Amino acid sequence: MRAYNEKISIYHGMVSTIAANLASNFFPIFAISILGATNYQVGLISSLPPLIALIMTIPAAILLNRLDEQKKTVAMSVLGARALFILLVGVIFIPAPYQAWAFLMIIALMNVPGTISNIGWQTLISGMIRDERRGAFFSDRNRLLTIVGMVTTLIIGVVMKKQTDNAAAYQGLFFLAFIFGLIEVYFLMKHKETVQSKLNNEKKKASMDWSIFKDQGYKWFLITALCFNFSWQMAWGLFNIYNVRYAHATILWISIFSVGSQLVQIFSFPLWKKWAEQKSNTLMLVWVAAGMATAPFLTVLSTNLIYLTFVQMTSGFFVSGTMLLLFNLLLEQSPKEKRTYCITTYNVLLSFVAFMAPQIGIWLLETTGMQKSMGMISIFRFMSSLVFLLMYIKFMKSKKGLGKIQI
Repeated sequence: MRAYNEKISIYHGMVSTIAANLASNFFPIFAISILGATNYQVGLISSLPPLIALIMTIPAAILLNRLDEQKKTVAMSVLGARALFILLVGVIFIPAPYQAWAFLMIIALMNVPGTISNIGWQTLISGMIRDERRGAFFSDRNRLLTIVGMVTTLIIGVVMKKQTDNAAAYQGLFFLAFIFGLIEVYFLMKHKETVQSKLNNEKKKASMDWSIFKDQGYKWFLITALCFNFSWQMAWGLFNIYNVRYAHATILWISIFSVGSQLVQIFSFPLWKKWAEQKSNTLMLVWVAAGMATAPFLTVLSTNLIYLTFVQMTSGFFVSGTMLLLFNLLLEQSPKEKRTYCITTYNVLLSFVAFMAPQIGIWLLETTGMQKSMGMISIFRFMSSLVFLLMYIKFMKSKKGLGKIQI
């Protein structure tokens, strides 16, 4: 059954990736080119989803934690989120002054069911994949999904290379994203879920298990992961603004940026998996965070689109490490019997960080300019790598003092 679930999970991931690449990858350029969004509104594209997630995560976790079966709830949540792509098709029919705000409201609403599906999927898949298979499986899965995403993005870029200012072209993308969302729901329902025992009903009624904060490994993970995500996400809105407003990138070039990054990710996932197995997830995240620190600084050195593609490719090498290692480290440092609480807590705190960080990034842009703000974010990212280094040193000392522990 585990082999079957792994296969179905890959199919589900493929169609989910296609749906995301058809829609969310082009939200910023749609908002700027078609809806005339301001810098502040572009920043909200990154900030609103985690704000909604922050509000919804605890109720979603309480709901999921009380269920004996989570698959149906996760699938229906995905359906609800993908159905809102249809509303995006109609945004351009709203009076022009309200289009950008309506677009942002739909994105926010999309993340109400999206939060439930995200937490549910993480818990669901963590119970289906054996601990000893986790690194290899997610490495292979991420690589395959990246290939699918790369091909999808490249096709979109070629087909829409002269459609950057054509609203109807974006409407077509959003409708196709909805269709693939339906297929995504189908594959989610194909998973074979083990019904959980009803012996721990009292435990399921508890909304939170505060004892997770007594676990040293999990506490250190929270500190380091949140510091890294804060510095990482500060630049998200700035990259979108720089690429479209400063470098004048079209849909084709946005697609090329993404394909360049994904191409490198395809070949680097196995490397990060190998290095993590040899050294540890924690030590490799030191190098990931340090590498991610170069992207903002390098980006603003030029508006040449070929050069920016090269920067995206170098960044993709470290993005693959981020995607693989952070999730693995979360599962690794979360006590198995309290994993739902650990994942929930991480997602709540991550949502708060993900809401605040892009807004602070936009504030830096407005107060210091693009060059200085990107330079400061590079420094913050490098500092986050030092926090991972402290975590690694702490664990090494614990290993020497208490015997062999897994890090």
